[in-house]
Amino acid sequence: MNPLLADLHDKARAVLDPIHYDFFAGGVGNEVVLADNEAAFARLALLPRVLRGTLGSTTFPVLVAPTAFHRLAHPDGELATARAAEGSVLVSSMASTVPIAEVVAAATGPVWFQLYLQPDPAVTGELVRRAERAGCAALVVTVDSPVFGRHRRDLQHGFHDLPAGLAAENMRDLAGVTGVRDIEMAAFTWEDVDRLRASTSLPVWLKGILHPADAALAVAHGVAGIFVSNHGGRQLDLVPAAVDALPAVVDAVAGQLPVVLDGGVRGGGDIAVALALGASAVGIGRPVLWGLAADGEAGVRRVLGVLRDEFEHVLALCGGELTRDMVVARC
Repeated sequence: MNPLLADLHDKARAVLDPIHYDFFAGGVGNEVVLADNEAAFARLALLPRVLRGTLGSTTFPVLVAPTAFHRLAHPDGELATARAAEGSVLVSSMASTVPIAEVVAAATGPVWFQLYLQPDPAVTGELVRRAERAGCAALVVTVDSPVFGRHRRDLQHGFHDLPAGLAAENMRDLAGVTGVRDIEMAAFTWEDVDRLRASTSLPVWLKGILHPADAALAVAHGVAGIFVSNHGGRQLDLVPAAVDALPAVVDAVAGQLPVVLDGGVRGGGDIAVALALGASAVGIGRPVLWGLAADGEAGVRRVLGVLRDEFEHVLALCGGELTRDMVVARC
């Protein structure tokens, strides 16, 4: 991890309720995948190209990935995150502690709405309408969660719901929904994705793709893009690190839709490796939460600023261009 981000992590851990820190930091099972998401980047190196006469693009290929319950980290919650994103795409969680309309109003750039399909189609439909009315630019459907992952730390703490005064605000006033525990999971199919696409004019992305065959099906079913993600190590503790799954997914997609790498990115060098392996952009999750907990909006700005500066520096040292042949395994 970048030392500046590591410092924010340490500050966040010091100020957060230990139960809430473990909710944000923890993973499923023995947390093997949680650790491997970061370790996988350490197994990779870049072979720079030289004498190319360019410092590369100024585009910052980073999205703020969806994470739940920001008001557990800071009183301003998702509003601070939205203000700090400064033009980057913010993927706002369905389990936000601020309503999506307020998140969009606070944001300076595009906001996408992360969605868990619900067993009651009417509930899903109302969530989509709320995202549309708020002005969201896309839907991001999380597809790796037919059931909730079993998080050892949360089970040890008995953490099952939000403290008094906080709520999953996007679920407020929905039929049959009274709290976080009413966010339901179920085994959906590609036909459900087709029905969702037919019900909205918003582009539909899928988050949680690891198998190249599923990536090819995503292309066939006309989605707008995919996130290669193992849910930050929070669903199945037997899957590969996200960056290890990335090349095969990129090959399966064959340039027909954009691919975002989400999981384990902790520095500008990680962003560069992901782009060299074929990602269009990366998602940043936990580091944003550490910045938020440590210093609110200013902390999130610092996280994104550190990543931007480091990525631009790495890109310049790699000749301004990133290709797969530049990624090698460390001995």
